[in-house]
Amino acid sequence: MKVIIVGAGKLGQKLAESLVTENIDVILIDSNTNLIDKINENLDVLTVAASGVDINTLKEVGVKNCDLMVACTKEDETNTVICLLAKKLGCKKTIARIRNPEYMQQLDFVKTELGIDYIINPELETAKVIEKYLLKNFSFYTGDFAKGKVTMLDFNIGHNEGFVGKKIEGLRDFDNFLITAVSRGGEIIIPDGSTQLIKNDIIHVIGKSTDIENLDTKFQEEIGIMRKQIEKVMILGGGKVSFYLAKQLSQSDISVTILEEDKARCEVLDEKLDNVLIIHGDGTDIHLLEEENLEFMDAFIGLTGYDEQNLLMALMAKQAGVSRAVAKISRENYIKIIDKLDIDAAFNPVYITASNILKYIRGGKVISVSLLLGGDGEVTEIIVGENLSFTGKPLAELNLPKGIIIGAIVRNGDVIIPKGSSIIYPKDRIIVFSLTKDLPTLKMFMKSNKGGIFSELRNRVKGTR
Repeated sequence: MKVIIVGAGKLGQKLAESLVTENIDVILIDSNTNLIDKINENLDVLTVAASGVDINTLKEVGVKNCDLMVACTKEDETNTVICLLAKKLGCKKTIARIRNPEYMQQLDFVKTELGIDYIINPELETAKVIEKYLLKNFSFYTGDFAKGKVTMLDFNIGHNEGFVGKKIEGLRDFDNFLITAVSRGGEIIIPDGSTQLIKNDIIHVIGKSTDIENLDTKFQEEIGIMRKQIEKVMILGGGKVSFYLAKQLSQSDISVTILEEDKARCEVLDEKLDNVLIIHGDGTDIHLLEEENLEFMDAFIGLTGYDEQNLLMALMAKQAGVSRAVAKISRENYIKIIDKLDIDAAFNPVYITASNILKYIRGGKVISVSLLLGGDGEVTEIIVGENLSFTGKPLAELNLPKGIIIGAIVRNGDVIIPKGSSIIYPKDRIIVFSLTKDLPTLKMFMKSNKGGIFSELRNRVKGTR
């Protein structure tokens, strides 16, 4: 497969990094020569220092033989034009990043008339993830799989005696759940039964959604995953994520307050948002926060353009007694220190967006993709095809590669949390956890004489099926 990415910002780089891991030919185009030079030092991709709207450049890199074009420059209009040019020159599929809320009502027209196959809005997708997290009753909610029948959640075991020092196989009350990954010191571990937990490990648990929702209340309180329902939310910053999130929360009858320092932006938000309180002021001013009743809020979300500000104010909110405090971050080097801070969650729009694009690229039998801890781990939901070597055999006999674990099997609507005796059959949905570095091994494992699942995914993007 050949993929061209125009725009070598954080999203472009993360996509290139993920695709190279899967042995896909990637060409990265950006007019910033300094950025291109840095990328050449870290990524094994073909880079071109040029404008993505230059037809001659697109022809020179072979866009007519390209399977996919991803346009993720800073400008929506530029991304639209790039995709239009790529399609006219023979590119099979195109993806555009479009962020302006004013374009949201016109996306169907843009896709139909300009031939863009997939449009992604990082701010909207980030708002959806934060909303889903806030509306759940758990301390950290990761995602639903299998049309909501399977749920994965994360929580920090802290110093809890029920976990610290215990081997996974010896944990009580976990018969119906599976610990699929452990985040420890900024690293992801794919565990087995003999893995011993230590203090402040974050464990990723998967189970039937009904079983997780119906966990014994005492057990939920004991492990610290239960939170009260959200009714009042304070948002720091009035950017696009804040706009989408406030709009969605207010529609769920949640009281929302936005603190924004730019007066003109406050006026725009006030005009476009109903039933949302817009405060013009410095959201880092503790006196203003106190005046706006921070201590009585159920949740605080830092959504400014500055990671440090988001993290610091989320910490202050926790100290003020706010039940849930979360922050938006964009710097990759901050991701692995989040676990050490006393905030509930941090969301990175780049990883959320990259997950959605990877899901589209893999397409076909891949239903969803989630990146864990800065992209070091991955959760993929797959529909099992025919003629795969591992079907019809107990999992214990498959010799699954180290770093890969099957977290759930869904068959005819029924969820199976697998054991060694569990068997996978064609048409099953399986939820697979793996380290990113082990994705090539997972691909080989999934192959059959006919090419297997991942061959089908490549064919989908090529348009051969």
